[in-house]
Amino acid sequence: MVRTILFRLHWALGLTAGLVLVVLGVTGALMSYEEAIGEWADRDRASMPVQDAVRLGPEAMVARLQAQRPGARVSTLTLSGDPERTPRARFSTDAKTGARPPSAYLDPYDGRDLGPPRLESAFATIRDLHRWLLVPGDGKGWGRSVTGASTIALLVFLATGLYLRWPQIHSWRVWLRPRLARPGRARWWSLHTIAGTWLLPAYALIALSGLWWSYDGYRTVATWALTGEAPRTRPSRMPGRSGPAEPLALDRTWAAFQAGEGAGATLAIVTLPAADATAIRIRYLTRDAPDSRARNDITFDAATGAQASVSRDADKPLGQRMADNMLEVHRGRFFGGIVAFVFFAASLLMPVLAVSGLVLYALRRRSARRRATSASPGLETARPLKV
Repeated sequence: MVRTILFRLHWALGLTAGLVLVVLGVTGALMSYEEAIGEWADRDRASMPVQDAVRLGPEAMVARLQAQRPGARVSTLTLSGDPERTPRARFSTDAKTGARPPSAYLDPYDGRDLGPPRLESAFATIRDLHRWLLVPGDGKGWGRSVTGASTIALLVFLATGLYLRWPQIHSWRVWLRPRLARPGRARWWSLHTIAGTWLLPAYALIALSGLWWSYDGYRTVATWALTGEAPRTRPSRMPGRSGPAEPLALDRTWAAFQAGEGAGATLAIVTLPAADATAIRIRYLTRDAPDSRARNDITFDAATGAQASVSRDADKPLGQRMADNMLEVHRGRFFGGIVAFVFFAASLLMPVLAVSGLVLYALRRRSARRRATSASPGLETARPLKV
């Protein structure tokens, strides 16, 4: 009875949540290498030869770019330690339209706008499709609820699938070796179950980390499990101030950063204070960083350029690092390039599992109809009654 219930639950979820999971898998695979794809598409804008001229400071870059984009306000400025890499700026969301203007690459010598990233809009659409299926309302609409419920369904898939295929003979050949030479339904069953077994750890971690953005209560519990404390919000205000300083001490901040913690940094993302904040935040990578997610975090007073706080990735325990880099955990990059590729392949193979499951369901239904037809009694020929 238990096996029958779990089997029906498995295929019922496949017929409902399966399509959503296919969409999440394909879009997630595309976003796994968003940066690499974008770098290739923007290779003529993302870099330029080094010139025998003085590079502009951050204040001049921001001022000249905002002059070319009337009404736009720079929110972040990404600077590289490689002199051939061009800076990239992002803008704040427009208060009237609720839309964010396209980002811009800029010439570091004269501040000229080199144009937006070519695939930024496309990946923004893919990201919205992945998060809430392009349903109106964005994160506050019912699309987020559907993707969250489908992610839970993926965990149920894994648990019920593991139970249903638990073999009586425990051998690695039974568990991990596909038998695609077998005809008919046996071939599809082997493809579906063996692929699911191989990819089960990746799917489990993808689902558990994906729920981080679906449910606030789950994020609170997961944060406590990883760090032993409730989620922390970054302080945006500094004591004694009511708003951002004008003008910002951006050049002084940058000079203090380069002379101190940021000496030799390979990447720096400078976040300018919003209307309700007075600190300039810089997330940066050092040359000895083990990978791209080991970012340090430092803040400066926006009026004076004095250092306010610093948080180094190497000083954090593993749980805190995972909580601070949950997106990289979700994409597998937190565990290294090999795991990231496994996550990419697992996401891309989601349609294979869905199609093989549907084929198995259709073949099983057809077989059941044949058995029902052969088992039904035929009409007997009427015989004359004897008088």
